[in-house]
Amino acid sequence: MPRPRQPGRHRRPEPVVAPEGAPALVLAVPGVPSGTSRSLAEEVLSIARSELPGLDARVGFVDGDDEEFPALQSVLAQAATEHTARAAALEAQAAAAESEGEGDAESARPRLQDAPAAVVVPLLAGPDSAQMRRIRQAVLASGSGAELTDVLGPHPLLAEGVHVRLSEAGLARADRARLFTVATAADGIILAAMGGEEAVQAAGITGMLLAARLAVPVLAAGLDEDGSVSRVAEQLRESGSQQLALAPCLIGPEIPDGLLDSAAKEADCPTAEPLGSYTAVGKLVASAYAVKLGIAQRSPQGAPVR
Repeated sequence: MPRPRQPGRHRRPEPVVAPEGAPALVLAVPGVPSGTSRSLAEEVLSIARSELPGLDARVGFVDGDDEEFPALQSVLAQAATEHTARAAALEAQAAAAESEGEGDAESARPRLQDAPAAVVVPLLAGPDSAQMRRIRQAVLASGSGAELTDVLGPHPLLAEGVHVRLSEAGLARADRARLFTVATAADGIILAAMGGEEAVQAAGITGMLLAARLAVPVLAAGLDEDGSVSRVAEQLRESGSQQLALAPCLIGPEIPDGLLDSAAKEADCPTAEPLGSYTAVGKLVASAYAVKLGIAQRSPQGAPVR
């Protein structure tokens, strides 16, 4: 029999619901569009909707073609059109209510006018000035007045996600509190990022959190910088690490085909999978949207891997 719902402070709080008429969340997906990246984005948005029920969430591809893979600019333009029509309908409804003495249209107008048509959340784990520049240009070109959030990391949940991907590949213990060994567990981690020096520095913060989880050294490297991965691999080996692993602090669509495999060969070590549609990614997308709109929501926190 299901347990009765328990009152009090230990009861799990009800999820916050997206306000009626709230702006659309548009997930900006970088990289070459594909069926894989579309499925990944849809899974991420499914998680975001579970965190914020009632959320109007859509996918826009930075390099979309407006057909199978809708371009970010066109998705935003459509969201703006719908937002304008919805605002006009609500304002007319408020005016009608006022004329009948049942409401105040003037108090409703500022709220309708101030709300953006959409909030764009980049599907990026860390800073990438080139990708963000293109996303920002698409937002401006759409004429939608949409607002753009920051990237998703660094964040403790990303360290958790990288830990999970390493454990799935047999390169780390799933839970270091349990007393068992993994023969293939790495004793040094190369945390791969993309987006230049700023991205490597941000990944370094996530790397410190990951190092605390795994109790092994973790150093960040630029996947898109020539020689960066091999230099970090050499540095780890010189410090005493013998079994290295490459761990992408990346979601997936932003990685050019073959780049991860070539980096693993360069470092002469196995690699874990990118973060993909790991639950934490969807939670961070919902959180970025909620923070931008000032919606009160439980702050996503990292939890130990079980």
